[in-house]
Amino acid sequence: MPVTLEVFSPAVRDWFATSFEAPTRAQRDGWKAIADGDHSLILAPTGSGKTLAAFLWAIDRLSAEPPSGDAKERTRVLYVSPLRALAVDIEKNLRAPLAGIQHAADRLGTPLAHAPEVAIRTGDTPSRDRQRMIRRPPDILITTPESLYLMLTSSARETLRSVRTVIVDEIHAMAASKRGAHLSLSLERLEELCDDPPQRIGLSATQRPLDEIARFLGGSLEGTPRPVTIVDAGHRKPMELQVVVPVEDMGGGIALDTRAPRRDDDAPGGREPAHSNWPSIHPRLLELIREHRSTIVFTNARRLAERLAASLNELAEEDLVRAHHGSLAREQRLEVEDALKEGRLKAIVATSSLELGIDMGAVDLVIQVESPGSVASGLQRIGRAGHQVGEPSKGRIFPKYRGDLLEAAVVAERMLAGEIEHTRYPRNPLDVLAQQLVAMCAVEERGVDELYDTVRRAAGFAELSKDVFVAVLDMLAGRYPSDGFAELRPRLVWDRAAGTVRARDGAGRIAITSGGTIPDRGLYTVFLADGVRVGELDEEMVYESRRGDVIVLGASSWRIEDITRDRVIVTPAPGEQGRMPFWHGDKPGRPIELGRAVGAFTRTLRGTRRDAALERLRRDVGLDDLASRNLVSYLDEQMEATGAVPDDRTVVVERFRDEIGDWRMCVLSPFGSRVHAPWAMAIEGRMLERFGPGAQVLWSDDGIVVR
Repeated sequence: MPVTLEVFSPAVRDWFATSFEAPTRAQRDGWKAIADGDHSLILAPTGSGKTLAAFLWAIDRLSAEPPSGDAKERTRVLYVSPLRALAVDIEKNLRAPLAGIQHAADRLGTPLAHAPEVAIRTGDTPSRDRQRMIRRPPDILITTPESLYLMLTSSARETLRSVRTVIVDEIHAMAASKRGAHLSLSLERLEELCDDPPQRIGLSATQRPLDEIARFLGGSLEGTPRPVTIVDAGHRKPMELQVVVPVEDMGGGIALDTRAPRRDDDAPGGREPAHSNWPSIHPRLLELIREHRSTIVFTNARRLAERLAASLNELAEEDLVRAHHGSLAREQRLEVEDALKEGRLKAIVATSSLELGIDMGAVDLVIQVESPGSVASGLQRIGRAGHQVGEPSKGRIFPKYRGDLLEAAVVAERMLAGEIEHTRYPRNPLDVLAQQLVAMCAVEERGVDELYDTVRRAAGFAELSKDVFVAVLDMLAGRYPSDGFAELRPRLVWDRAAGTVRARDGAGRIAITSGGTIPDRGLYTVFLADGVRVGELDEEMVYESRRGDVIVLGASSWRIEDITRDRVIVTPAPGEQGRMPFWHGDKPGRPIELGRAVGAFTRTLRGTRRDAALERLRRDVGLDDLASRNLVSYLDEQMEATGAVPDDRTVVVERFRDEIGDWRMCVLSPFGSRVHAPWAMAIEGRMLERFGPGAQVLWSDDGIVVR
């Protein structure tokens, strides 16, 4: 028996030995750190048993120690998931060890002292179930950052006092955003609430640098980061990756996609760039799907997922695939997931809704249509194939046009080398701070110094100055820096003599109804006549629709029967041609680190002889023969047209006439929309100042267009 299993009870050891050959590295090293009581960050590839590494020690302790006599002080393990779908998946996956350990204990004649119960609380949880959880909390609570915040801001917070272990899964997916900053403050609020500080365990498949994520997970105490043990089991998973182009000539692709930047590919105007490779991809995708047992096709937008699923089914002349994305109802998503796992579907066309650690069963191929946009995202998505321990991941990337091919090549090269973008958590996001301050004061009156100390324990606010903190409190209490804020209602009452802050009437309700950092996207819920939820549509899509229209949602057709103030009533319309839905949204844009890599790759490739460049692309980057030739030809044609190619050392400014004879100017660079967006706004402001209204300035990941 491996030495690492000796820390567990006989029932757990017996169950594990009959279920697995041996612990993985993540489990061996993770269990030691967790059993020692350390805050722990476990990094390991997809399919390395991270979830069991985090849960097994806690399950063993729960099974050996019945909860206290107080019915409300029962929840001892809190699991935080970035996705509701992942939360559901974790709940399912916990059933096997919980039941298996119980059976092992009975077989050994050592019955468990307690049989742990698991429950999920997310935005999908019905109100009656939430109320039941308050009356009788589970031993293990699975939730999301937003639901944790709501619990801490309501009477449900009392059920969290007994939490001993907090597991934050896919921590990298939240750390680099304001959502992560919001979660870090919720973790400090939880720490204040608990009788004893809970042990924190972070899990991730893709993140660098580890010490940055460890600081985010642990927070600080009295100005010093809490110690976090880093378990780095992040060996590179075997990967068979290829960038595929199915045509001889992608057709004079353009480096700059000039679509309106304030819409992502979901927008109704989001057509393919000129000379798109799109129509040629379908037959090859269908061929690959039929050659494999189970396939996930990833796209970067919900609209594209719907269109691709419909096109593949039309080409196959059967319902071979289904769409899967966040705008489908939970029941619809679960039905699609189960159909793939059980073999009733050959493939799913998904967005990032399946990117994180959801177990999709025996998936043997992942296809990415378009560049995944980042190395971390590419590794997560391709890692869905061969999800089991030791299995290689097989992936194919299909770029849609030649500008996309360039980024896809760089992402593929960095994926194969394991060169993940660095993660950096936001520092001092004051909008998040203001929201959490109102929530904290809505629960109880707080001392100003006490509040400041609590806030500074969260990693993202460790460097927050007292002056800035006081300025935020001033604003929330109605002392505004200018008359421009005078219409805002104060949310807090600050008793400066006593040094205390409390919430005004109604502030608690606002904190609950306006909580979180996920923006309100203006969506209509789609229902069947009997109340079954189908999904969501963008409000602009609904505005353009009428009764009797047929729409597509989840690769199924639905007829609109009624449109009310906030919902759309539909009935199934099988076999009828429907209008594709669209959704507005914000694309994160190319990371600056990837932008520099695209520029350096372009410069190096341009400095290499054609035959050597083709050989390098095939051998080191994973491009097939047609992809290699298309990419080299693309850069040659750009050089011939402008005399220069944008790279990490060169910005190209180009002027030309469009199809109606108007002048346009392009500023071409590889650095991505996070650089180009503020640059474009500065150009637009200067042109407005000098020439008056009339100029249009658009930007994308590849540059800026001025018209």
